[in-house]
Amino acid sequence: MDAQILWYASRATGAVTLVLFTAAVVLGILTAGRAGLGGLPRAGLQRLHRSLSLVAMAFLTVHIVTAIIDGYVDITWWDVVVPFAAGYDPFWVGLGTVAVDLILAIGLTSALRRHLPLPVWRGVHLSAYAMWPIALLHGWGVAGGDGQQSWMLAVDAVCVVAVLVALGYRLRPDRHPDTLARRAGSTVHPRVRSEVGR
Repeated sequence: MDAQILWYASRATGAVTLVLFTAAVVLGILTAGRAGLGGLPRAGLQRLHRSLSLVAMAFLTVHIVTAIIDGYVDITWWDVVVPFAAGYDPFWVGLGTVAVDLILAIGLTSALRRHLPLPVWRGVHLSAYAMWPIALLHGWGVAGGDGQQSWMLAVDAVCVVAVLVALGYRLRPDRHPDTLARRAGSTVHPRVRSEVGR
């Protein structure tokens, strides 16, 4: 395959991956707890969150594979899982590796959710709050990418604003998990009550 096509594919899928993970993070923030979002069915929102995450992982895979097989820069398969060891731009590529490691942990524990204690699943899942900004910084800093282009900076800004607005909404006192549980009533099953805020 032509190296230029691979290079453009890697850059394009990196940008799309950021947008998709941003959408998944925003949806996850807005629907945490048991209340759902604006009367929309919770099960449907959870499926949408899961689907966005899976599609983002597919784009991430293409981003990684095309960057490696392009061969223009010194990135190996080990650099996908071992942070800060790449021969090319090791710090910024290393941030991408950290984000990949976190998303793999989130994906694996989500697949095994029914077999894991709630605190384990929840603790790993909350690492998405670290994964997302690390991935954002990776895209911004990697040399030779589009991170410093005005159009990509605009995409980054929209993504940051979306996450901040979602966090602002989620952190309102009336959206706190305890408040939502009280609204649901004291007849809530103890298992459900223990999962509020997941």
